[in-house]
Amino acid sequence: MQHGKYRFIVGFLALPLGLYALFVVWPFIQSIYYSFTDWTGLSPEFKMVGLDNYRRMLDDEIFWKSLQHSLIFALVLPVVTISLALFFSFMINVGGRKRRGGPVVTGVRGSSFYKIVYFFPQVLSIAIVALLFAFAYNPDSGAINSILRGIGLGSVQPLWLGDPSLALWAVMAVLVWSTVGFFVVLFSAGMASIPADLYEAALLDGAGRASTFFRITLPLLWDTVQSGWVYMGILALGAESFAVVQIMTTGPGGPDYSTTVMVLYVYQKAFRDGQAAYATTIGVALLVVTLAFAALVMRLGRRERLEY
Repeated sequence: MQHGKYRFIVGFLALPLGLYALFVVWPFIQSIYYSFTDWTGLSPEFKMVGLDNYRRMLDDEIFWKSLQHSLIFALVLPVVTISLALFFSFMINVGGRKRRGGPVVTGVRGSSFYKIVYFFPQVLSIAIVALLFAFAYNPDSGAINSILRGIGLGSVQPLWLGDPSLALWAVMAVLVWSTVGFFVVLFSAGMASIPADLYEAALLDGAGRASTFFRITLPLLWDTVQSGWVYMGILALGAESFAVVQIMTTGPGGPDYSTTVMVLYVYQKAFRDGQAAYATTIGVALLVVTLAFAALVMRLGRRERLEY
């Protein structure tokens, strides 16, 4: 059975690894190279400038603002999204009470309907979601302020995306709404694989919902939670944050750079300002931040694997 094993493995891995190296690794290497040049992105001619772009980046006030906002996205969004998804999936799958003639472990009433409701935002593209919420946040005719006026809170009319102190949080709320359903489905699939006998034994011992969650569900689901945490952090640092900020905010990235994130700043420098070399420099910094985030989560979340 061992004869030709490595040729068999290499035969399957050669093509996908080659494509990965061509379309993922090689662009990263090119970006690092261009970050040491003065390339505009349009001209075929450029020259090496050494570390000038990196010195400029360290002195760039907007870069530091975008880095701060990206770090807030990476730290806050996974915490809120994963926590909500864990709560919803736990209630949908094992948080209900026993019904006459039904199984001991069950979800709350209407759990099938809730699954559809939570997953519904995944059917919509992030661009459509951003447009819908941009209309909802309109301070004059938007749905949110209209509801506030309808319930007698007409004096409370935030500018939302027009307020530098609220705009970033308003954008993050949209990302939470649009992504939590995916993780509800992911965690529900993981909970379905946990033996019901463990929950039944815990209920017989008098364990409540909180004890059951923290002593059974979370430890046995930890590998899935850790993977989801890394994935959500990458989304928060990458394409998802770019899409909502680009579509929803003034500028984009405003007001007063209050919603500018690193990936948006890369786009603006490359395609708006014609400074491709400087944009790749910021992209290299974004790569370092993303790798550091993933390594930190994997390191802090490391624990002994539980078997069941």
